[in-house]
Amino acid sequence: MGGERIAEDLPVERSAVDLLGGIAARFGHALHSAGVPVTPERSIRFATAVAAADPSTSDDVYWLGRVTLLTDREQVPVYDRVFNRIFLGFFDVPTDAPSDVSLTPPDPSRSSDQSSGSQSGQTAVDPGGHATASTPGSSSDEADDEHDPNRLAAVSGTERLAERSFSECTEDELSLIRRLIDRLPFVPPPRTGRRLRRHARGRRLDMRGTLRRSHRTAGDPVELVRRKRTERPRRVVLIADVSGSMEPYARIYLHLMRGAVLALGTEAFVFATRLTRLTRALVVTDPDTAYRRALDSAPDWAGGTRIGCALATFLDEHGRRGMARGAVVVIVSDGWEVESPELVGTSMERLSRLAHHVIWVNPRKAAESYEPLVGGMAAALPFVDTFVSGHSLRALEEVMAAISAARDRSSESTRHTRVSI
Repeated sequence: MGGERIAEDLPVERSAVDLLGGIAARFGHALHSAGVPVTPERSIRFATAVAAADPSTSDDVYWLGRVTLLTDREQVPVYDRVFNRIFLGFFDVPTDAPSDVSLTPPDPSRSSDQSSGSQSGQTAVDPGGHATASTPGSSSDEADDEHDPNRLAAVSGTERLAERSFSECTEDELSLIRRLIDRLPFVPPPRTGRRLRRHARGRRLDMRGTLRRSHRTAGDPVELVRRKRTERPRRVVLIADVSGSMEPYARIYLHLMRGAVLALGTEAFVFATRLTRLTRALVVTDPDTAYRRALDSAPDWAGGTRIGCALATFLDEHGRRGMARGAVVVIVSDGWEVESPELVGTSMERLSRLAHHVIWVNPRKAAESYEPLVGGMAAALPFVDTFVSGHSLRALEEVMAAISAARDRSSESTRHTRVSI
């Protein structure tokens, strides 16, 4: 009985191994044809690495191949071009797709032959030896596009979700977006530190270092030692609105907050009717535990909106003590204020004098007919340096870029010229 079970399971395992080996062999052959000296041994090493690592994304496969197949940095551009042709969109292939689809990239020298064959209604043969129908407008063209990796890349799940608003996504799509957010670069802008370090183009002369080095030249200071100020990452503070009107976006930005806290030590706050600091709650490694602690710490989640009171509390308890001084402050809110907008304007004016740069993220800004007429948003906008939407994955990349490119407002002529991206 045991032998029969092994025999039954063997064809499934063999087919998976054969498929992986075929893909690795074709990829190595394509690289070799493009000028990269890939040997069969390196193709085997690539297939072994893929089987051991069990990659889940195309980026994982990219780095496995780059490590195991390349021998020189100059081979990277050719490798990128061949990889995009073969693997881009491969993970979106349906499970019932035939396994004998050619993954060999087309030969550019045969493009003219294929185009002439298309006009004559004949069948062209690709370099991999597989026949493809080339009659324009025929149903066979549509059938071939279903298995074309480049076609699949254009309609992959990531591309479809890039422009979709978070409020329109399903739970499964939000889970995918959270995984994609982990890959976003979170780079804070640099600031000039107080310490000095040796640098060839430094402006300050290091007298002690110069005299010490002059001992090598009989006391003659032939070589001058200079120093310059060091650069350190600027502090980033995230303040997110978790009221009822921001519920579709709150969990996404909570996930972003946790990544920023773990990676950069960012300070994280949320508010609805009151301000709550979540930095300690989100520093936990386990995400489920971190989100549960964050929700327990904010009992006003999905409640009303008191932007002015929350900002005033932040300034009184944290901002003036140094947290907001010279920092990049990111506020995520739609600007709907249930109390007096005057408090929002007063608090934003105080914050603008302390912070290095103020970024306001409003998902409602994505609408074409949007105008900042809501009381809280209208009062805060004159003191905002950068105004972005952040309603989708693509817009979230703009938020990351705005944080990385945060500039000192003293170098700007007027505030209104830089209020929007």
